Amino acid sequence: MATTRDQERARHAYKCVGDVEEGERAEYKVLVNSLGAAVMRSGLSAALAFIERELDEKKPKAPAANTFFDHLGSAGIPGLKAAGKNVPKLVRELELDDYMLATREVLKLTIWFRRAVQALFADEPSAKPSAGGAA
Repeated sequence: MATTRDQERARHAYKCVGDVEEGERAEYKVLVNSLGAAVMRSGLSAALAFIERELDEKKPKAPAANTFFDHLGSAGIPGLKAAGKNVPKLVRELELDDYMLATREVLKLTIWFRRAVQALFADEPSAKPSAGGAA
């Protein structure tokens, strides 16, 4: 039986998220959870440019941003078949129809990345506990 594109997205997301190193998980989770809203709010190119700013090795999100771009580039999105930090550049070079297709694919893929992060990073705290909160 042939697999659907959605099944391929799910497999890719779970494999990628499962391979994220322990030290990158917190920042990776932030990137994954913010991408969909950023794409809807500002467009794919602007959302990726926001992540691209984090590639400076002096910034704490740099390793997670590199990993996330590797994962997006290896997802089989038409026009974006590249690894690493070339993904934003390739998005900026897409024709309108290809840009729209890439945007839809990234949004669909983001859903699976968020699900995988929720499932595989479940043991990690999502926020610091409040200072005076009652249990």
